[in-house]
Amino acid sequence: MEFQDLMFERRSIRGYKPDPVPRELLDEIIEVAAQSPSSMNTQPWHVHVVTGDVLDRIRKGNTERMIATGKPDREIKGHGRYEGDHRERQKRVAAQLFEAAGIGWDDKAQRQDWTMRGFRQFDAPVSVIGCIDRAVEDMTESYFDLGQFVHAMVLAAWDRGVGAVINGQGIMQSSVVRAEAQIPDDQLIVITVAMGFPLDDFAANDVDSERRAVSEIATYRGF
Repeated sequence: MEFQDLMFERRSIRGYKPDPVPRELLDEIIEVAAQSPSSMNTQPWHVHVVTGDVLDRIRKGNTERMIATGKPDREIKGHGRYEGDHRERQKRVAAQLFEAAGIGWDDKAQRQDWTMRGFRQFDAPVSVIGCIDRAVEDMTESYFDLGQFVHAMVLAAWDRGVGAVINGQGIMQSSVVRAEAQIPDDQLIVITVAMGFPLDDFAANDVDSERRAVSEIATYRGF
């Protein structure tokens, strides 16, 4: 696709077919993402791609520990509770997703089930765990660099018919993820991306989240 088409047409996918994604296709997607810019060409990113029994154990451990403790065990600082405009945008996209999925806003059981799906990485057949080198974990640019890599990876996947959703819930219990994916100690777990072929007729996959207008985002001087 043309870049602009990719940007406007991509959707976050939360319902997946069980079909495996070929390793060759994943290699191709990651190779495209590796062309992303980084600060001083440091390329601080690493990805650990898991599927099958390994991913099943991550799902199980991540979910069970969250239920048991109710507390995240992540290696990065959590975002806490959003407030103000950020909270309002969060609520609006949640309302869009709940409406598409047929979940009532006051239906706590169904909302809890949706949260559990997030801990299971929406039952996607592949999880791509994004890390940075611990040697640069105190440098803000490194997280920015990984973000660029992840965004490029998601777009490259979409261009090839593979859906994805960037999902912080999947690493809520990062100690489980680290152990099962055998992530080296010199890497910091930052994010995960659920990935697979989009499930047909899963209404939430079609949700087009609201976007701010240029006039709300950009301030110009000297024009």
